Amino acid sequence: MNRSRHPRLVACAALFLMILAGLGAQDKPDALKLYRNGRDLDAVGRVEDARKAYAQAIEVCKLDLADNPKNMDAYAIYGWSLLRMGKYQDSVNVCLEALKSANDARIVETLGEGYFYLANYKESLKYMERYIDTAPRGERISTAYFFVGEIYRINQQFNRADISYSAAVYLEPSISLWWFRLGSVRETVGDKRGATDAYQRALKLRPDYKDASEGLTRVRT
Repeated sequence: MNRSRHPRLVACAALFLMILAGLGAQDKPDALKLYRNGRDLDAVGRVEDARKAYAQAIEVCKLDLADNPKNMDAYAIYGWSLLRMGKYQDSVNVCLEALKSANDARIVETLGEGYFYLANYKESLKYMERYIDTAPRGERISTAYFFVGEIYRINQQFNRADISYSAAVYLEPSISLWWFRLGSVRETVGDKRGATDAYQRALKLRPDYKDASEGLTRVRT
């Protein structure tokens, strides 16, 4: 009779442990939610509160990576949070470590951003182009094209910058800065009609955009 009860006891114990594990998972902070909360706080100017949220996200990521050193979700959120905090070299270091485990497109794009903000444009371009090649429909594809445009503009390769900015605004047409940048490189190479169109698009999105307004005045004279 004891033998017949034994499997039931084992099954009950296993079920109890599963319930406890589930409760523990629910209680554990979510790194992605913390990161997104920080981003929302940044958007309304609550910078210090945002930094606290990013710092909390990083601590959760560290715990996740301690449990699983190949957790690419944790690496991605870790890198994003460091970028948001302006810790660009730390973000690069974390992303380089992550790539030892897997070729994750999110990590590649974050590396491109980190190197850009460190003014290492050669490495930034390498990783942004790698992201574009490996994730042509990735979530950050328009942003990647914008950064490539920025690099070419900074290096005074204006025709290449035009191509990259054009791809960025085609994929994401609602960002006034991107249209302004496109207008500025077209103005530089003497394409007044193209510059006029880009500046007008920037002003349609943001009527008080002083730089775009001044640019439009220049190309119309």
